[in-house]
Amino acid sequence: MMRWLMIVLVGLGLAGCATVPSTFVPADPIPLKEFSHETFNELLKAHVHEGVVNYPGIQADGRLEGYLAQLDRVDPNGFAGREDRLTFWINAYNAFAIKGILDHYSPMTLVGRYRYFISRDYGVGGRTINLYDLERKVIIPLFHEPRIHFAIVCASASCPRLQPWAYRGEDLDEQLDSVARAFINDPRRNRFDRENKVAYLSKIFDWYSEDFEAHSGSVLDYVRRYVADPQLAQDLAVSSYTIKFLEYDWSLNGIPPEEVMHARPS
Repeated sequence: MMRWLMIVLVGLGLAGCATVPSTFVPADPIPLKEFSHETFNELLKAHVHEGVVNYPGIQADGRLEGYLAQLDRVDPNGFAGREDRLTFWINAYNAFAIKGILDHYSPMTLVGRYRYFISRDYGVGGRTINLYDLERKVIIPLFHEPRIHFAIVCASASCPRLQPWAYRGEDLDEQLDSVARAFINDPRRNRFDRENKVAYLSKIFDWYSEDFEAHSGSVLDYVRRYVADPQLAQDLAVSSYTIKFLEYDWSLNGIPPEEVMHARPS
C-alpha cells in the first residue's frame, strides 16, 4: 500500500508537501475526562458483524458524526498514558476510514486510493490530517507498535477485519494481541504450505516489513509468535520458508453506502 502511494505522490509532484500537526488547538474544547470512545463502540457493535460493515446502517444511525465531532474537540497530546494516546489514534483512523466510505471515496482503484488516503482530510483537535499521514507520520513513528497493522482498517476486503468494538486504553494490549492472532491465523489472509515450505502472506507483511523486522528480526519470526498451531510454529522456526505475498483485494469490506439523492431545483 505504501509503495504504490509513494509512486502516485512522486508522479503527481506532491511527495513531502503534506503538513502533519504536532500541536492541536480545538476550537470548542472539552475536558479529556468528558471524552469517551463509547459512542463509537456502540456504533460498531450495532453495525459490524464478523468483519462485514453495514455502511447504510452507519449512514442512517447518525452517531458517527457525533463521535467525529468529539475527536475534533480534544487535544490528543493531552492523554497522559501511551495506551490512551494510541487508543485515540487507532479509533480515530477507523472512524475516519468509515467516514471516507460514507462520503463515497473508495480505495478500489489506484486513483481512488490516492483520493481516499491522501486527498481527503479529517478534523482532529482543531487540525486536519489524512489517513496516510495519520498512519505513516503519527501512529507508526510515535508508537513503534507492529500490531497496529492488524487494528487499523482501510475498508477493504484484504484488510484486517473491523472489530465490533472500539479500542480501550485499559484493554489495549490484550485487544492488539487478539487482532494480531486473528489476522495471522486467518487462512484467507495468510496460509502455509508445509510440504513445499512456502508461506503465503498478506501484502501487509511486505508493505510494513521494516516494522516487523525491527520487532522480531524477520517477518517470519514475527508471524511465528502468533501462529496458533504449535507444530507449524516450530516448523517456521527450524525450516527455511519462502515467502510469497498474496494479491490484495481492495473491494469494500461490507455493504456499500446508499447514494445521497439531491433534489433538483424546480
